[in-house]
Amino acid sequence: MTIDTGDTAFVFISTALVMLMTPAVGLFYGGLVRRKNIISMIALSFIAFSLVTVQWMFIGYTLVFGTDIGGLIGGLDHLALAGVGMDGEGIPDLLFMGFQLTFAGVTLAIITSGAAERVKISSFILFGLLWTTLVYDPIAHWAWGGGWAQTMGVLDLAGGMAVEICSGFAALALAMVIGKRTGYGTYSMEPHNIPLTLIGGALLWFGWFGFNAGSVLAADGAAANALITTNAAAAAGALAWLFATWYRGRASSVGMVSGAIAGLVAITPAASFVDPMGALAIGAVAGLLCYGAMLLRMKKRLDESLDAWAVHGVGGVWGTIATGIFAVAAVGGTAGLIGGNASQVLIQFIATIASIAYAFGVTYALAWIIDRTIGLRVTEEEEYVGLDISQHGESLQM
Repeated sequence: MTIDTGDTAFVFISTALVMLMTPAVGLFYGGLVRRKNIISMIALSFIAFSLVTVQWMFIGYTLVFGTDIGGLIGGLDHLALAGVGMDGEGIPDLLFMGFQLTFAGVTLAIITSGAAERVKISSFILFGLLWTTLVYDPIAHWAWGGGWAQTMGVLDLAGGMAVEICSGFAALALAMVIGKRTGYGTYSMEPHNIPLTLIGGALLWFGWFGFNAGSVLAADGAAANALITTNAAAAAGALAWLFATWYRGRASSVGMVSGAIAGLVAITPAASFVDPMGALAIGAVAGLLCYGAMLLRMKKRLDESLDAWAVHGVGGVWGTIATGIFAVAAVGGTAGLIGGNASQVLIQFIATIASIAYAFGVTYALAWIIDRTIGLRVTEEEEYVGLDISQHGESLQM
């Protein structure tokens, strides 16, 4: 097996870019919560990445990329990285393992949206270990590890199913189980540091180039196309959400960056399968759809207030289905609906529905069990004081 040094260097850089996305999620969320919980939100992202690193090296990687078992899960042939070494086809197997590790880490970090400002660290650690093993790993195997969805022909470059739908609908389930923050809907819970959120959004946009282009695993034309489509969708999503908020009143900066992330989410499964014009359409629709989902969430008074469901869940659903609409045979080798291949939309739809049902259902069950045993949330007094002090013994004034 031959190692290509150019491709290896490219994936090295992409791995670092995707790793940066996990603390970027913490910064993005940290600016959206109240001042007394900013340290907690950023720390949860660091905890998520550290936790997943250990889980992935021992069992996660083999459950996703081990020998397929019935189309549902990988076998234990790579348990504790057995057989994962410095050789490989194109890039070292060990580097591929590390690249995929960063995807699992950022996915768990996104879910913290559903329990913001009220989750116990101990409960989150237990939840994170179980969730990554029982929810993320199986869905990632379906899409990338030789599972039933990949065998069926689903197009998912970088995680429309495993990352976006999975995290968005898991956050919704977690929020429903843990319940609303004390005082939600009674008094103001406005973001305390919007510039921090904008910085986090900028870092996510930056890291997403590694997320999508790096998933090609080669420094070639397909990676270049993925980079350009990623940027195009982000820009279109940002403008769509910005103009929508402007139409309703004021041009929201938080809305703008949320729209950019919605576009990035939606292009994630499609980036190497569509052309730049298709990416603009995917991103623009994502910005409007995700904005509408956020308004619906607010109308229903659901306290998933950092909007992982509205942005990642709904954006992931649109992006996965849109891949089947806009895929171009000359770009990614498979045509979509516009290219005369209507069956691809059906394949994408089946994979989408299965991912939603599994991610939401199993997450809800896990959260319910943990909540009924050790409890998911802090006490009312600890929540009032803030998680920075009650969970970490730290504050911005220190």
